[in-house]
Amino acid sequence: MRKRLLALLTSLCLFTAPALAAGEYPDVTGEEWFAPAVESVTEKGIMTGLEGGLFGPGEAVTRATVITVLWRLEGSPKVSVEVPFTDAETDWYAVPAAWAKGTGVASGYADGSFGGRDLVTREQVACFLYRYAQYKEEPLAEGALGLFRDAADISPWAEDAMRHAVGAGILQGDSQGLVAPGGYADRASLAAMLQRMLTPAAG
Repeated sequence: MRKRLLALLTSLCLFTAPALAAGEYPDVTGEEWFAPAVESVTEKGIMTGLEGGLFGPGEAVTRATVITVLWRLEGSPKVSVEVPFTDAETDWYAVPAAWAKGTGVASGYADGSFGGRDLVTREQVACFLYRYAQYKEEPLAEGALGLFRDAADISPWAEDAMRHAVGAGILQGDSQGLVAPGGYADRASLAAMLQRMLTPAAG
């Protein structure tokens, strides 16, 4: 319950808090592995600080957060759809949700809702980024999931997205050879994935 409440506060603050200049987050010293990614997404205005001027690297990420950062990446377009998500018409992420539905980046649940405050796993983030790449008509990568010890834990519906995320270098395994598809994504890892997605491959 505490984790879900923190995620709710994170989502609410994400949409309204002003972006800080890189290096001004008191909870990001610059020595962390994710510090360059935080600096990058902050400078681009894709991710903003939370209430109190914090970045909140360990805060859980919600579905609303993911579509909002991708919507910002597109320049925050003003859009609407004929049939919006039933639970997002008047919420703070209503416009990003309409954009996500209209572009196919998000399809929502079977009952017509989006579930913006639901936490997202790493494989779910991969799916959002995969659909975004499809929307942008970008080349899709084919990574080797068998390289990871927990590849069998990847949900069947997420396999194509995970192959793309792994092949494109967006999603990486840990020192133990695990990709943790079912682990909840936090703001630090989301920043890192966005930075990798936006960094052209060398060679």
